[in-house]
Amino acid sequence: QGQLVESGGDLVQPGGSLRLSCAASGFTLDYYVIGWFRQAPGKVREGISCINMSDSSTLYADSVKGRFTDSRGAAKNTVYLQMNSLKPEDTAYYYCAADPVCSFERNYVHRYWGQGTQVTVSS
Repeated sequence: QGQLVESGGDLVQPGGSLRLSCAASGFTLDYYVIGWFRQAPGKVREGISCINMSDSSTLYADSVKGRFTDSRGAAKNTVYLQMNSLKPEDTAYYYCAADPVCSFERNYVHRYWGQGTQVTVSS
């Protein structure tokens, strides 16, 4: 039974940085696309990035482009989301998902989802 586990969420001041981790167990990430999503209270879920594990190609939403970076971990079954220049509007619960494709469609059912980690940006 495969699963994803996110970690690294925390309280950080505006302008600060955090690195989230998404670790897979029970399956290999090599042939998947890892998507990062976030959901703030009262808002719809937002897809923010994808990394294709087969070639490390990435895609970012405009809201995070230039500030967030996806990367593969040295441990092959781990993906990182480096978040820099954080803003209060980045406050949300962050999730990773694994699927053969990158999809930000709200009704798309990804094969694996993590349980999420809270990121709070506040002074």
